[in-house]
Amino acid sequence: MAREILAINPGSTSTKIAWFRDEEEAWRETVRHDPEEVARFEHVADQYAFRLETIEEAVGKHGVSMDSLDAVVGRGGVFDPIPGGTYEVDETLIARAKVGKPWDHASNLGCILANAIADPRGIRAFIVDPVAVDEMDPMAKLTGLPELPKHSLSHALNIKATVRMAAKDLEKDWKDLNFVVVHLGGGISICAHARGKMVDLNSGNDFGPFSPERTGGLPAGDLARKCYSGEFNQKDMLKELVGKGGVMAYLGTSDMREVKNRIDGGDKEAEAVVRAMAFQIAKEIGAQATSIAGNVDAILVTGGVAYYDELVAMIQERVQWIAPVLRYPGEDEMRPLAMGGLRVLKGEETPQKYGDYQKGE
Repeated sequence: MAREILAINPGSTSTKIAWFRDEEEAWRETVRHDPEEVARFEHVADQYAFRLETIEEAVGKHGVSMDSLDAVVGRGGVFDPIPGGTYEVDETLIARAKVGKPWDHASNLGCILANAIADPRGIRAFIVDPVAVDEMDPMAKLTGLPELPKHSLSHALNIKATVRMAAKDLEKDWKDLNFVVVHLGGGISICAHARGKMVDLNSGNDFGPFSPERTGGLPAGDLARKCYSGEFNQKDMLKELVGKGGVMAYLGTSDMREVKNRIDGGDKEAEAVVRAMAFQIAKEIGAQATSIAGNVDAILVTGGVAYYDELVAMIQERVQWIAPVLRYPGEDEMRPLAMGGLRVLKGEETPQKYGDYQKGE
């Protein structure tokens, strides 16, 4: 009998919901929220009842009952660093999600909502591969200042899901393979994934190539002088780095479809910016390949911007000497969430407990 699984992905102004029967997706829906309605809540955790009502309405509209569910899987939030995998939702995890530090991020609601649906029904609730997945080699975390180590924050859910897809396509166990994984989105995560673990990555808010809306790595001295110029407060400066940086800073847009149209229309500035971004992405792929001593089975390109054929071709021509380039465009967060829960229900994966890795607030 097919297992019924509900996947929930809370975003800043949306709630994504999907219903799966084993591997088959029955339906999905994205509910958009009025930003002003969301803004009335002081903390993300305060949105709990509002979001739960949204989910209940969506499920009811599709003519199914949550009483038929076998499990609920929520998007993992910004927690203390933990290894990748599927985690059982318990009170320790929920308490940590409510803290809202270091970021009061909408994804922290995932485990809270999953538990609210699962607990009264006596079924299991999970999260899968949250943003805070940390499997980095300790050596990769050291920087030139001991008090400023590199942190592991990435598109872990999509990276891990892409690695699983590639391993399946190559007909091998993912724990026997080494990949460099390139997630191309508004931010760019480039990861050395060695035998089932993310051993190094660029942490796209701080290091590596610029992206559609983030600056990536910058000249440290010039950045320090800019910060103390008196022109910016801390909040504004952080927005310059993440949100207003990268392609947005050069071209006034982070929509790569618009950028492509400009290039097709002969915009030389747009073409130069995209070529520079591709150049920087290729260099970071090379850097991550050294993290696994050049032992790379394939370079995997994923994320929404991976649909941009010309950009991927620019990257590929610089890195294909390292390993074959395999493309998995898009970012389907709902399926990896549901499949993480399904693996546990089928006995293919043992769920972990957040409390085993908790370091505090």
